Amino acid sequence: MLGGFFNKLKEGLSKTKDNFTDKISEMLNMYVAIDEDLYDELEEILITSDIGVETSLEIIRKLKEKIKETKVKDVSGVKPCLKEVLVEMLGEEKGTILPESTPEIVLIVGVNGVGKTTSIGKISHKLKTNGYKVLMVAGDTFRAAAIDQLEVWSKRAGVDIIKHQEGSDPAAVVYDGIQAAKARGVDVLVCDTAGRLHNKKNLMDELGKINRIIEREYSNASKHTYLVLDGTTGQNAIQQAKQFMEVCNVDGIILTKLDGTAKGGVVISIKHALNIPVKLIGVGEGIEDLQDFNPREFVEALF
Repeated sequence: MLGGFFNKLKEGLSKTKDNFTDKISEMLNMYVAIDEDLYDELEEILITSDIGVETSLEIIRKLKEKIKETKVKDVSGVKPCLKEVLVEMLGEEKGTILPESTPEIVLIVGVNGVGKTTSIGKISHKLKTNGYKVLMVAGDTFRAAAIDQLEVWSKRAGVDIIKHQEGSDPAAVVYDGIQAAKARGVDVLVCDTAGRLHNKKNLMDELGKINRIIEREYSNASKHTYLVLDGTTGQNAIQQAKQFMEVCNVDGIILTKLDGTAKGGVVISIKHALNIPVKLIGVGEGIEDLQDFNPREFVEALF
């Protein structure tokens, strides 16, 4: 099974690999000594691979330290050192959204178009496959078709859904979801929320209201908020994350559409710039293609 996952990951990261690792290999082949020119050129590749300036500088700083520490003299030793630096920066902790305790309530936040609804469907499927009883809540009541889309995913995942009419109060839908979860003995309640970041004040009020209802009605449930980001937007995803962190606590990142982009390096800058764990990464269209994030496997697949 692991082999299949790893191959899927490698396949999903192929565009990033072409843009990032292959360029590094080509560049290293042109050098006979490890010098400042080599570091400068490597830094340029990192920055143009959408790793971001600050993170790229930090990678180079750590790489210089690592090369000095391990007394690597030959250019062929640069790549293994770089791999270790990236793994260290990502941390060894593997991502998962399986609950530590139940009942659990999961709020999914993110702007429209990042793959939020799809992620909720895939997460619900993943939880159900792992033996949890799951219920979805269609809390994005403002976007036309959000409720219908989530309903399609609830059928695909084989999970029940609580919904109201379009335009109704999201907190009221969450309230009904909580009552249904209690009555049905649900393990995990997965709630969609509105993605209107351009109107931060409204979003903040809305999430505040939802959180108050959870505290009041479901205080025994553990609660996690996961932010969905679109990998194809590269550094813009980090700006988005920073804005969401101003309106709510973010416990983890779900990074979608990595298979469609050469900007997979953004995973590294997310961890470095935000210090929020990446929990899941999307490397394909299928219902199984939202994978637990494993830092070491991610770096191995890149190289």
